[in-house]
Amino acid sequence: MLANLRNIGLTDKAAAIYAAVLEAGVAYPSKISEKTKLNRSTVYKILTDLRLMGLVTEIERGKKLCYQIEDPSRLEGFAKKQIATAEERYENAKKIIPDLKGLLALTPNKPRVRFFEGMEGVVSIYEEHVAVTEPYEMLSYSNVDDLIKTLPKKFVADYIKQKERVGITTRAIFPQTEFAKKYNKEIYSATAADIHVKDLFIPPEQFPFKADITIFGKNKVSIINFQDNAMIGVVIEDATIAGMMRMIFELAWKGTKAE
Repeated sequence: MLANLRNIGLTDKAAAIYAAVLEAGVAYPSKISEKTKLNRSTVYKILTDLRLMGLVTEIERGKKLCYQIEDPSRLEGFAKKQIATAEERYENAKKIIPDLKGLLALTPNKPRVRFFEGMEGVVSIYEEHVAVTEPYEMLSYSNVDDLIKTLPKKFVADYIKQKERVGITTRAIFPQTEFAKKYNKEIYSATAADIHVKDLFIPPEQFPFKADITIFGKNKVSIINFQDNAMIGVVIEDATIAGMMRMIFELAWKGTKAE
């Protein structure tokens, strides 16, 4: 019951109080406090909130206030209101994004650096690689063995589809492993040939990195550590730094081809 109540948008405390009133039929705040192990001030506040939502009714018995559940179908109205509120917030967010971008643009000479942690953070970095509307060439140093082990399969498939949809091409330098040599065949087989990664290989024993550095978009660089105990990532947004990283990649690409 508590899980279901939380799933429709009630907080943990509100769900516990609603369930306690439901079980009691008619409940006094003191009894609700005992049942839920919440202090009385918290109980009173949440009961007021539930009353304003139309989920409980306040009644007076023997000069004391007590509470009972309104028709449970009111929960459907509450859920619909949550949807309406979320849609309103979404529209408001869209309206302020241009202003926020304008504020960021006021400091053009200051690099923007963002840090990400855990799987969710790493996935959001890869989402940013393909969150564009115009084609570009992505440049990457990557340990694809670790990359594919780390990212969810469905996300990898969606990522590649978006690259193809936008027209993002890729050049990459990989440690030479059996999987890396058949990377295009294993991962990009369903895409057009021009979207396949143009790859060069380096000896893994000399360059045993467990990370990914990608130059992407117009002016961004992402750095991701794939190690389980330190899965972190950084995105640097700066034209000068991204340009320098592109030049370093070209030097590495030419040097690797020369070998």
